[in-house]
Amino acid sequence: MENSILPDPNVIFPVPNIKTVTYIKPTIKNKNIIVGDFTYFSDTDFENHVTHFYDFYGDKLIIGKFCQIASGVEFIMNGANHQMNCVSTFPFYIFEKWNEDVPTIDKMPLKGDTVIGNDVWIGQKATILPGVKIGDGVIIGTNSIVGSNIEPYSIVAGNPARIIRKRFDSELIELMLMFKWWDLPIEEINALIPLLHNSDLEYVKRKIKSIIASE
Repeated sequence: MENSILPDPNVIFPVPNIKTVTYIKPTIKNKNIIVGDFTYFSDTDFENHVTHFYDFYGDKLIIGKFCQIASGVEFIMNGANHQMNCVSTFPFYIFEKWNEDVPTIDKMPLKGDTVIGNDVWIGQKATILPGVKIGDGVIIGTNSIVGSNIEPYSIVAGNPARIIRKRFDSELIELMLMFKWWDLPIEEINALIPLLHNSDLEYVKRKIKSIIASE
């Protein structure tokens, strides 16, 4: 397949005649936001939906490939956290004329990087809290508040978000995590679309086993 007719991950508006769906990666300016190829946002200006993101904390937002992020989704970063190991959470140090020095980083309740796997679907107006790790293939329901880690291929919803069920049985989940289709060349992914969208999961298992065995 010629390169000119392959999907291009660096196009900002990948849906013809629609300017409200964007591939995120080519729009990113913040060096601490890392987004994989073909992950899209059902809106524009993704970085405006990453809040409390301050350089001095050094945390990162890392999102994998082929994720589907609906409109209204918010990623809250570590800068939103206040000290909780003292009797008041009020941040006097950020306001003028209060007698408090800026706390050192070790005194702040930092949660680390926020990491989203590959092929993750995040529903409208979901909120992702600082430092969570979301596995490959996860589905997050509309208006969910995600404050803890989520295992791969889980469906979660609610406030706080809780696992409703696993998408597949353990054998297929293990195969998908081995297969990592999102890391294949674009030509191979194109050829795999009938398999990736096949609802006969036993057939899918057999085919993925065959592909893995032939590698």
